[in-house]
Amino acid sequence: MHIHTDSQLICVLKVKSEIIRTAGVYLREQGFIEILPVILSPITDPLHHETYDGAIDYYGSPYKLTKSMILHKQIALRTVPKIFCFSPNVRMEPAERASYGRYLAEFVQLDLEARDATRDDIMRIGERLFLSILDGVKDHCAEELGFLNRDLKIPDAPFTRISYREAQEKFGRKFDDALSASLTTPSWVIDFPREVREFYDRQDPARPGVLLDMDLIYPDGYAEALSGGEREHELESILQRLKQDKIDPQRFAKYLSVVKEGIPASAGFGIGIERLTRYICGLDSVAEARLFPKLPGVIGAI
Repeated sequence: MHIHTDSQLICVLKVKSEIIRTAGVYLREQGFIEILPVILSPITDPLHHETYDGAIDYYGSPYKLTKSMILHKQIALRTVPKIFCFSPNVRMEPAERASYGRYLAEFVQLDLEARDATRDDIMRIGERLFLSILDGVKDHCAEELGFLNRDLKIPDAPFTRISYREAQEKFGRKFDDALSASLTTPSWVIDFPREVREFYDRQDPARPGVLLDMDLIYPDGYAEALSGGEREHELESILQRLKQDKIDPQRFAKYLSVVKEGIPASAGFGIGIERLTRYICGLDSVAEARLFPKLPGVIGAI
């Protein structure tokens, strides 16, 4: 038997394992219940950027591979008030993104959602979760971080905030990379314009066209960490947003039927495990953060 050994990869996998362990411990302490992921569904995140649907024939019905758990998270809150899930996502994005260092065609998000939470509530949870993970990795993976030559800094909370419009004015239309390169600690981007996000992101009732959502941006050029916010939960608001985005409501008929019965107000986010591992370990690419990586447009992976 040939045993493949790669010291860096072993260290990375140990760090990632600790990230997952610590995250689960923290969220359970905060009253979150772990649910199992949805892999196949007739509904999934439409996303606002280009991806290729992973559609399959499911006993004669069209089903898709899950791009994110967002719609299922909202529905799950009818049963329990706080949930999290380590959710596999399949997003077959344009091939040129393979060179960016932060995109995988197959990746895992830690997805969480809380009933009746506000954006501020969920941002505090995100900060404390992030800091708890960093503390856990420093405590339990000191040898691995040393091998990777990674001096992991623990930032202070609360993190700074900048609006989407301010970030654009300062760093340009596609500001993620430039903003991230300017940071030495994580920072929130808040108040995205309605046209750049999905129909489920809640519009601020006091500021039409402004969404109550946010991204967390890593420092040192590692770009986006997590994305989330408050959710639309009233049927008429969701139907109006679908109309504005020119999305056929029939595409989300099963989701809308549940919304008509009633889903709770909520907020939540998804944080990419491979991107978090890349940041903590100081890796050049998310492809170095897992076994069997699949980069957009690159075939041959098993």
